Amino acid sequence: MKSLRAQVFCGLLVAFATAGLTSCHSSLYYAYKFPEFTFANRPVPPSLLANRVMIGVTANGVSGGSLQIVDAKRDLRNNIQNTKTFSISGYGSGYPNLILNFPAEVSGYVYSSAQGDIQIINYSKESVAGAGGTFPAKSTALAVPPTFAHVYSAMETIGQLGIIDNATGQSYGLVLPNVFQVVVNSGDTVVLAMVRNSNTIYRLVKLNQNQYPTSTAAVLALGAADCQPFNLPVYCAVPVNTGTHANAFDRPMGAYFSLDGNSVYVLNCGAECGGTTSSVTYLQQGVLQNNHIPTTIPDTSSFITQVLVPGGVTEALANGTTLYVAGQQLQPDGLFAGHLSIINLATNTVTGKYSISDGTHTKMLFADNNTLWIGSQYCATGERAHQAALGVTTQAANYNCLTSFNLGTLTPAIVPFVIPGSPTAVVQFPNTNQNQYYYGDLTGLCWVQGFNKMYTAYGGQVHIFSTVDNSEIANTNVIVQGTALDVAYMDAITDADD
Repeated sequence: MKSLRAQVFCGLLVAFATAGLTSCHSSLYYAYKFPEFTFANRPVPPSLLANRVMIGVTANGVSGGSLQIVDAKRDLRNNIQNTKTFSISGYGSGYPNLILNFPAEVSGYVYSSAQGDIQIINYSKESVAGAGGTFPAKSTALAVPPTFAHVYSAMETIGQLGIIDNATGQSYGLVLPNVFQVVVNSGDTVVLAMVRNSNTIYRLVKLNQNQYPTSTAAVLALGAADCQPFNLPVYCAVPVNTGTHANAFDRPMGAYFSLDGNSVYVLNCGAECGGTTSSVTYLQQGVLQNNHIPTTIPDTSSFITQVLVPGGVTEALANGTTLYVAGQQLQPDGLFAGHLSIINLATNTVTGKYSISDGTHTKMLFADNNTLWIGSQYCATGERAHQAALGVTTQAANYNCLTSFNLGTLTPAIVPFVIPGSPTAVVQFPNTNQNQYYYGDLTGLCWVQGFNKMYTAYGGQVHIFSTVDNSEIANTNVIVQGTALDVAYMDAITDADD
């Protein structure tokens, strides 16, 4: 009898142990199991992660760069078995500070400002797919259309607008002194370049064999700043004409292409960039297309209208008939203060202006819970940091570089929520500088769709925030060894979502 009881007891132990192991195996199986038909028939990646954020990381600022992959659903650097980490194989360029993310094309371009190289990343294989081309100098701005037919680079140090034509395998360098910005529309038909401390914008014109002028002098007579090659020009940089509107541009530093493909919204920085008046200038895309060859001097006017934006303009994002622009406004004390302005595109009027983070605004993304997120750099030099230095103990003294804006209530919030000099400090997830009140520059921002979270490269480290209440989500298991420079959601539904 005693032996029988022992056998029953041992049998139960084996049964429980087997059930436990089966349950564990089942949990792991479903954790990394893809549906039979994946979204848009995208391949299953080697990591088996369905929600991946790629992080550009540098170890020492010169070499030792890497592209780390984290599980953005579970906020893990490893798999749930804690046996493996994930990264883009074959990548080693130093300081990968810019990720051009194309999730709809299941690929991306990563630029390293240390090596000055561009690497193509295959999201399906999670590996480097080859070089995207090289330029003779470092880029201050890089533009790649979703067609991948060209790569455009503004090289301010040598005063050239670089063009890699992937259709022909040729490269060109248009002389454009002080060029610092270049933008391209999704169809790769409009390319605009901006020159620092100037109120002139240039558009790219492409000639075919039947349009070759009889001489380079004839091309220059059309108003081109430069054409290349010299003898038989293929590309020319031509000033954008705005007709009788001589003040259409004021220190332009970027452009946003309308969702319907008809207009270009030029972002005039104004006083923030050494000019006078910030505004958004509307231009016709059709007149600016690279196959629109100038036949008169001056070129055809592209001007539509202009909207003055007192709050400042350096970055923009549209949603239907609403254009959101971020920038800084000069204050009476000589410092700048960040603002978000809302423009009604139907009436071409500014309908609201709201206080947000100071600094140079370069990141804007819509996210879950009807929110808009805005990131900037150099926030510690603005009005909010000045208020903190004066001992102000309200949110007016929160000088961090990330803002969450509730589109329903039209309410901004500086993230993380801290009040300098008070007990309300960043106590859970401080950066390595151990500053309890200020994270640093916001250099990377991506929305993990449907999971109510934003991933950031914030002060050189990965920080995650909830789109529900702006609170910070524990980042313990996604911290990188080195400096986080940029982030991208590799599994977004469309290119516009990141």
